[in-house]
Parts: sequence; C-alpha cells; structure tokens
Amino acid sequence: MISSVWITGANGQLGIELRRKFARRKRVFATDAELDICDAAAVDRFIAGNGINTIINCAAYTNVEAAEENAGLCYRVNEIGVKTLADAAFKADAALVQISTDYVFDGGKRTPYKESDPPAPLSVYGASKLAGERAMQLSGCRGVIVRTAWLYSPYGKNFMKTMAALGAEHDQVKVVCDQIGSPTAADSLAAAVVKIIDNMTTQRGEIYNFSGRGPCSWSVFAAAIMHCAHNRCRVVDIKSDEYPQKATRPSYSYLDCSKIERDFGIVAEPWQSALERNWRRYKRTL
Repeated sequence: MISSVWITGANGQLGIELRRKFARRKRVFATDAELDICDAAAVDRFIAGNGINTIINCAAYTNVEAAEENAGLCYRVNEIGVKTLADAAFKADAALVQISTDYVFDGGKRTPYKESDPPAPLSVYGASKLAGERAMQLSGCRGVIVRTAWLYSPYGKNFMKTMAALGAEHDQVKVVCDQIGSPTAADSLAAAVVKIIDNMTTQRGEIYNFSGRGPCSWSVFAAAIMHCAHNRCRVVDIKSDEYPQKATRPSYSYLDCSKIERDFGIVAEPWQSALERNWRRYKRTL
C-alpha cells in the first residue's frame, strides 16, 4: 500500500487529474517547474525529506512539432529526467510510474499494438520517450511504464479544446483522416494509474498500454467533438501529406489494452462516452 506519493508535472493535464483523484489522501506531494527532475541532488533531497515511496512522473516535453528543432531539451526532460527519477527511486526503494506514448511505434501494423511489439519511433518526441522507457528499465527500480495516446481533458491545451474553439469560429475545418489511434481522457488515465499503484507487486519496468477503447481517426474524433459542442462546423477529411508537419506521426497506433485488464482489472472506457463526460466537465469550467 502506498503511503507517500510524489506527482511530477503536476500542472499538466494528467497531473491535474491525479491531484483531483488523490485529493482526499494524505501525504501527496505535487511539483512542476519549481523542481527540476534532472537535478539528481534536488530529487534525492525531495524523496528523502518527504518519505516518498511512489513517484508518478507526468513531467514531459510533449510538443511533438517543436521537438524536431529542440531535440536537446526534449531528450533532457524525456530521457535524462526519467533516468534521474528512476535512479533516485532505486536508491530509495521507491516505485516509479512512468507515462509513455503510442508514438514509440511507427504505425506499420494494422492490428492493435501490444506491449511486446518492437518500437520504432518516427519522431524526436517518440524516440525521446522510448529512451526514457529504457532508462527506467536499466535503473532496476520498481514500478511500471504506462503507454497512452491522444490525451485530452478540460485543462491545458489539447485537441478537444482546440477543435471546439475552431468549430465555434469556422464553417469547416480540415483534419487528417489517415492517422488511426484512440483518444484518451486524462481522468480515465488518472484512475487507471491510481489503481495500478494501489495494486503493484513485483513489477520492475514492465510496460502496460492504456488508452480509450475503440480506434478512430483524428477527423472522426474532431467530428465527435463538434457534435458534443453542438457546432455546425463541417469536418473535412484530408491526408497527412496535405497537412505538412515537421514530425512524422504513426499512421496507426491503436493500443491493445488486454494486459492491463488481465493484471489489474482495468477496463478501458469507450472513447465516445469518455469524450461526452469530459465535454460536460469542460462546459462547467467556461
């Protein structure tokens, strides 16, 4: 049973949802930019000073486009930061939950990606997150890696909020239709993480997938957002090569979540119902 939890990246989408989930628990510590997770001495002091025995690392460089031109900073956060936390966790016999991404895959499959499928990232962001996974596994620390996808919530900058804003201002919006994955509500992921850390046993760097249930394209996701928002904006399908970007995304990255269901009893919610719930939550913040 956990007794003292540290949430890094606590002001991001997942960090905020985790803070909400842990609101009634004692000895939960939340930090963001004020504590540099790459500073080994500062990390060691924080863990020792607060008796931390579980770390949930939500800190990450997640700007996929900017990462192509800022690889050094991206790797510093996504690899060196994870290594620093993992090494500190190993020394303190604490557990680490590391959040990773579907972008560690190249999209070459057309069936759901299992944890055992070989990764082959196409972008700096995906490669840096894979490097973070491997740094944790090499550390020997207790804990798990959770790969997720297409995260959104009522907080921060994300696809749900961007599409809703565009839909309110335009008659139509062009969205790629040839990238397939699954939207994941941050509150659903937070609930899964809490259940994992309450029930972890001997895992050391083991990988689990968790995302919304059911595959879709970005354009289908966008159309569902317009429906929730009662926007009359039409979503026009375009191909990825019609929307040039610096970073290459996998054309297919839907995750097989059967392992997390088997080991922890965590069943992913259909992405459509999770979107409807989170849209209602977002409306209450307006």
